[in-house]
Amino acid sequence: MLRLDGIKLTKVKVCFGVGASMNQGYCTATLSSFSKGEIMRKKVVSAAEAIAILRDGDTLCCAGFGSNGVPVELILALEKRFVETATPRNLTLLFGGGPGDGGTGGVNHLAHEGMLKRVIGGHYGLVPQIGKLAMESKVEAYNLPLGVISHLFRDIACGLPGTASKVGLGTFVDPRLEGGKIGTKTTEDMVSVINLGGKELLYYKTIPISVAFIRGTSADAEGNITMERETLTQDMLAIATATKNSGGFVIAQVERIAERGSLNPRRVKVPGILVDCVVVASAENHPQNLNGAYNPAFSAEVRVPLDAIAPMPLDERKVIARRAAFELLPNAVVNLGIGMPEGVAAVANEEKILKYMTLTAEPGIIGGMPASGVNFGAATNPDALIDMNQQFDFYDGGGLDLACLGLAECDSSGSINVSRFGPKLAGAGGFINITQNSRTVVFVGTFTAGGLKVKVADGKVAILQEGRARKFVNKIEQVTFSGPYASSTGQNVLYVTERCVFKLSPGGLELIEVAPGIDIEKDILAHMDFKPIINNPQPMDARIFLPEAMQLNDTLLSISLVDRMQYDENKGTAYYNFQGLRVTSKKDVEDIRHAAENLCKPIGKKILVVVNYDNFQIDEAVVDDYSAMVKEVTDKFYTDVSRYTTSAFMRLKLGEALESRGLAAHIYETPQEATESARQ
Repeated sequence: MLRLDGIKLTKVKVCFGVGASMNQGYCTATLSSFSKGEIMRKKVVSAAEAIAILRDGDTLCCAGFGSNGVPVELILALEKRFVETATPRNLTLLFGGGPGDGGTGGVNHLAHEGMLKRVIGGHYGLVPQIGKLAMESKVEAYNLPLGVISHLFRDIACGLPGTASKVGLGTFVDPRLEGGKIGTKTTEDMVSVINLGGKELLYYKTIPISVAFIRGTSADAEGNITMERETLTQDMLAIATATKNSGGFVIAQVERIAERGSLNPRRVKVPGILVDCVVVASAENHPQNLNGAYNPAFSAEVRVPLDAIAPMPLDERKVIARRAAFELLPNAVVNLGIGMPEGVAAVANEEKILKYMTLTAEPGIIGGMPASGVNFGAATNPDALIDMNQQFDFYDGGGLDLACLGLAECDSSGSINVSRFGPKLAGAGGFINITQNSRTVVFVGTFTAGGLKVKVADGKVAILQEGRARKFVNKIEQVTFSGPYASSTGQNVLYVTERCVFKLSPGGLELIEVAPGIDIEKDILAHMDFKPIINNPQPMDARIFLPEAMQLNDTLLSISLVDRMQYDENKGTAYYNFQGLRVTSKKDVEDIRHAAENLCKPIGKKILVVVNYDNFQIDEAVVDDYSAMVKEVTDKFYTDVSRYTTSAFMRLKLGEALESRGLAAHIYETPQEATESARQ
């Protein structure tokens, strides 16, 4: 007797297949012996019954982002079956955000020799047992950008042969470098270079999925899944759709079963048509995340006061976070990476400026306070939770104003390695997607590593003990961020440490700021493998090194007009950042006029101008004065002006005012559109 989907069958023929060769699902059965009503589908089964569907050579896709939303019950059931029966063997394991806890939890349980033949993952930092198999060439293994894997799920669902993306160009994922391959056992090419529309792109092959492990909070008998107690929705829908359209089998782990038809359809994240069976997990195998008990603030069940979060101590981590926080802008959309960048959120909270910007994280967090450590990926008090592939749509398209990520190794060209160090495989995660597409990137980290001891006192930095390992080296082990590629796109890139700040210039890494108490020769150059460009480095802001709050609130909201108006000589274009600027009086209008004149007169010729009007505010009483001023400076100094704002109201209001003065009334929605228009 065989149990299939909870139905006891007596006379059955079963056909199993793998990947794209499956016969519209995993099983077909003769129905000649079924009595009336016996073909009613029962989807709620035990973990062991669900896991029995896996066969040798299958491709298993497992959901989970780090410690968040990991289908533990299903993973443990699969491990138990393998330990007891030595099957299934030679599986391909596909995952995005490395579902694990940095130790033995999550898919680390599947790191048995013989169980896995191939691994394709985005981030390996929290799945070290899987990473060890990869680095020792005991499995075929690939590391692809997290956002690419997220988009691969959608393209598999669409039946496409691959995903075309600019993400990864110039990095270790580029086949002209490593092609994302890990270890000597990995020979098949998954990434190729193509030319589409005159642009060079990377092409990533899709992978048919045999079985998917997903999870949610509630399910009904039809298999409809809600996620009200989860920290993230991840890519559950995309994974389920990709698996079903591959002819595969979707297993959902939940914590409770609801009455048929009782779930609010607006809360259903994965419809039952995509789910083959449901497993109700035990409480210990269905934690919100692998780090501990349920936190209602992570699931947006409650909102908690952020004032209770204690300030960081004044050490090298806070110094770095404080300097990075100076790059924050009003109304900016920001991504903060795991580790050192997490301190930027803490500083922003301490300085009371979180409300002026929106922090995000790649698994779909928008707003709130991103969680740190093993909880990374969750957020306290988020404004919205969207699917990860949608978040990467936004990131890849250039939606981020600022990204702050870790600095592990850096070379003279400004290229960064954060993904692989000797036998340790961290993986790229969302790093490549984020750093290649954010308007400004700030890399943060200590100047050296391994035993570094620093004292911050009396407004100065003192190096008590230098770290054993250099970070600024002649050759990095792996290119996770390409400095030359970033330079070719004109990206604004900073490298912030506790003792100095570098920027990416056309000639490579340039030293631009030095902390008080630091000697350039003794404390900086002596601990680098190369000499950076040094022109006229300035002292870092003194407030960074004092115990009291920096009053960054005032600084953030009072950016000078000089700093807001910059001319790029190479492009022959001036960029006016009027984001968050408020014009309330005739004096404000005159100040803008003088600032424009002071910038343009010395240039000696008319120039292109691109103006950012995001969150720009102007009182009705001075709209006419402002429009007249704009016409005057336009006639004197500009060949053309291109304007943009995401506010439809501002596009209409300002457009009408400018049109009344005979000026071009079209205001673009994105900086890309405005810049492209200016170049034409």
